[in-house]
Amino acid sequence: MVTQVQIIEWLQVYAHVIEHHKDKLTELDAAIGDADHGSNMDRGFKKITNILPNFADQDISSIFKTVSMTLISSIGGASGPLYGTWFLRASAATAGKEALAEEDMLELLKSGLDGVIERGKAQLGDKTMVDVLSPAVTAFEQAIRNNLNIVAALQASVQAAEQGLKDTIPMLAKKGRASYLGDRSIGHQDPGGTSAYWMLRSLLEVVEGSGG
Repeated sequence: MVTQVQIIEWLQVYAHVIEHHKDKLTELDAAIGDADHGSNMDRGFKKITNILPNFADQDISSIFKTVSMTLISSIGGASGPLYGTWFLRASAATAGKEALAEEDMLELLKSGLDGVIERGKAQLGDKTMVDVLSPAVTAFEQAIRNNLNIVAALQASVQAAEQGLKDTIPMLAKKGRASYLGDRSIGHQDPGGTSAYWMLRSLLEVVEGSGG
């Protein structure tokens, strides 16, 4: 089970990862985008860090909703709406849940992915964060169908996400600013996919560290 306390810790860890790697995200985005993904994500998650103390008495769904609204209002470009939508769908998927079992986490991950697809109009193979989130969801679902626990399922999910991220490098971008570059987008790792991978890996680290 993933608890409310672990959700808060996850957000804290992810914010730290973004801060630590913001220059890398900017570097990746400079190659095929506006060179602002690192600064945008860092700004948004610094605001999340600042309001973490307010989450102590909120349930999981409420936390996700607050995160969503904060990111949408503070992150520019496509990242704010996309990550905001992911967390908003996560909020809806966890309504009434005091802790998240395997099926609950699957519903959260599926709902987040569906929201990103609907908001960004991207599909698998378009060189976006969908190329990371989609295989992650598939791997998580397969793992729990094989009766693996939530830690093992997240391990499989993150492994699939990492491969999905690597697979974005040779892709031709079909969405966003990167798509304007045509063939020049080939050979670069997608920045949004990179931040999405770190989001999932941060969750795994928290759950793994506490034994699930």
